[in-house]
Amino acid sequence: MIGLIQRVTEARVIVDGEIVAAIGTGILLLLGVEREDTQAHADRLLQRVLNYRIFADVAGRMNLSLRDAGGELLVVPQFTLPADTRKGNRPGFSSAAAPKLGENLFGHFCQNGKKQLGQLQQGIFGADMQVHLINDGPVTFWLQT
Repeated sequence: MIGLIQRVTEARVIVDGEIVAAIGTGILLLLGVEREDTQAHADRLLQRVLNYRIFADVAGRMNLSLRDAGGELLVVPQFTLPADTRKGNRPGFSSAAAPKLGENLFGHFCQNGKKQLGQLQQGIFGADMQVHLINDGPVTFWLQT
């Protein structure tokens, strides 16, 4: 499972001209599911996202997690993250999860995230989404389980 996390001051997801999810300060997570992923992978990635220290402490150092900072989380399914881009001019998707597995693990991830954070915003699996964000820093990290 792949998570591309971006520290944001705000982010939102629009589907068919309607805002379906929005957050203020926090993390925008683009979530990619790979063919061999399981619920255990999703649970491990969730813990990493919630505890990854990318927010500034009083000394200005990246020493606080999303939980510590009291930030919000927006999760967007991103099937292109597992793409193989090592050769050629067209990505290959043989390592990406089948749609049903991807949707199930995305749902599992979001459900557990809501339990742990109290709230979580999410994009819509399989939808054509427009994602708007203001990346704070910019701070972006690739996490993989």
